[in-house]
Amino acid sequence: MGSKNKLKRFKENETFDNVFQPTRDELIDGNYSLKGKWRNEVFKNENPLVLELGCGKGEYTVGLAKRYPNKNFIGIDIKGARFWRGAKTAVEEGINNAAFLRTQIELIEFAFEENEIDEIWITFPDPQIKYKRTKHRLTNIQFLERYKKILKPNGLMHLKTDSEFMHGYTLGLLHGLGYEVLYANHNVYKLEGSPEEVTKIQTFYENQYLEKDKAITYIRFKIN
Repeated sequence: MGSKNKLKRFKENETFDNVFQPTRDELIDGNYSLKGKWRNEVFKNENPLVLELGCGKGEYTVGLAKRYPNKNFIGIDIKGARFWRGAKTAVEEGINNAAFLRTQIELIEFAFEENEIDEIWITFPDPQIKYKRTKHRLTNIQFLERYKKILKPNGLMHLKTDSEFMHGYTLGLLHGLGYEVLYANHNVYKLEGSPEEVTKIQTFYENQYLEKDKAITYIRFKIN
């Protein structure tokens, strides 16, 4: 994407009511104005609050919001020029239960209050296979501890990935930590009865993986 195009998208993001872009300092200071208030101030309801981490173009966030009008969804990514597409679609189609937050996932506990979140989706994250990159793996112990802080006691976690490595690593970790795995499948499109929220919403890249007959894996689990 050219820098002109990026700038145009950044500018347009600033005009969208469904895009929130706090600075790092704003979050770390611990006084972010929406922390603990996302339902009341952004969505104006008491519906469950669901996050998608590393939301990319926002296709999954928007897809889930359309499918579940009685839940609120927030796509999180540091790349605003990417989720511009999802934010714009939500504005154009009047999808009021989808919003986007531009921040690093490491700062998630500064953006949300304890017990504020009902569910977290991690969709097609970079598996960070090299050993030196494990600290960036979104299902490592440090990240799970962050999620635990903001999730309600019975909050759900979802991992959907095309990486057999990420699937296996996460399952092993969850079992080792004694967390509850509710559902696990290493090829959701080949098994009858797979959860519809997993198979009925597809990202652009997911479609490409499926065309190449690449297996898509899914785990639903609890960490409290």
